[in-house]
Amino acid sequence: MDPVQSFEDEAQAYAEIEALGYHAMAFDFPAEENDFHWHDFDSVVYVTAGEITFSREDGESITCKRGAKIVAAAGLVHREKSSGYSAIIGFSVAPELLTQPINKPLPVTA
Repeated sequence: MDPVQSFEDEAQAYAEIEALGYHAMAFDFPAEENDFHWHDFDSVVYVTAGEITFSREDGESITCKRGAKIVAAAGLVHREKSSGYSAIIGFSVAPELLTQPINKPLPVTA
């Protein structure tokens, strides 16, 4: 994850996503705490309500509230914890082409 940036409003979020050539989708996420995982696409997350904590494998954590913009490269291993939040997410891949599951599990080690 790059350092957290900021944005002013949803119009700015959509404009920046379009300028990147990404695909924007708005989501309302319920409370969740997931395991470490990764994605096979680049993304940018604009938090529009609530709060979410992103943690990396190296122990670094970032808690983000409304107005936070998080840029994440494909392959970044992370996990999320939230009591619920809303976000506009820009995907580098068209949503219909996203491979399943979205959250790719880490390889099992013996």
